[in-house]
Amino acid sequence: MRPEMSALARTGGGGCTIIGVAGGSASGKTTLVNALVEALGHGRTGLLGHDWYYLDRGHLSAGRRAQLNYDHPRALETRLLARHLRALRRGRAIAVPIYDFVTHTRSRRRRVIAPKPIVIVEGLLVLQDRELRGLLDLKVFVDCPEELRLARRLGRDTHERGRSRESVLAQWERTVAPMHRRFVDPSKRHADIVVLGRNRADLRRAAKQVRARLSLLGVE
Repeated sequence: MRPEMSALARTGGGGCTIIGVAGGSASGKTTLVNALVEALGHGRTGLLGHDWYYLDRGHLSAGRRAQLNYDHPRALETRLLARHLRALRRGRAIAVPIYDFVTHTRSRRRRVIAPKPIVIVEGLLVLQDRELRGLLDLKVFVDCPEELRLARRLGRDTHERGRSRESVLAQWERTVAPMHRRFVDPSKRHADIVVLGRNRADLRRAAKQVRARLSLLGVE
């Protein structure tokens, strides 16, 4: 497929090149992003996580927070992410939210992100939102079988986020799997590149593929 004209080319602007990496929960997005940073260079590549922009739920009880659907687009402050990407494009530093995945709240502090020549934004719904897609120079979707994604999610959420196995499984059935079918998987059609996320070898090959596509867009 011929590469889609980049956002930079459409706007005639300068600044950074923005890569969007989307895909299902635990599909291998972070592994691919890490491989891309290695390939493109740490010093010239910045990272933004869509999940940093979860709305603050500190005004709700802990029990109520646990029942919310965090896999729906409305759970995220995507307009703020879009404003931040535009600021980076203009060469301005941004102050991004710091989100606690255990308490579902935002810190009062912010993390300052400086503009870089390449910015990678990663998240479940990066390709679902039309405004966000319009800011991306290259759109990548990581595809992975559901059973493998669930196994990875169980390991991550129980070991890194202090969740019980039962709560992870309940959330998967209640919101993660239905929202994947409704929002995440359909967004795959917007991708310039669809890659496999079954193992690290797949993702290393995908990183080379993405870098080759960037070269076609004039990014070395």
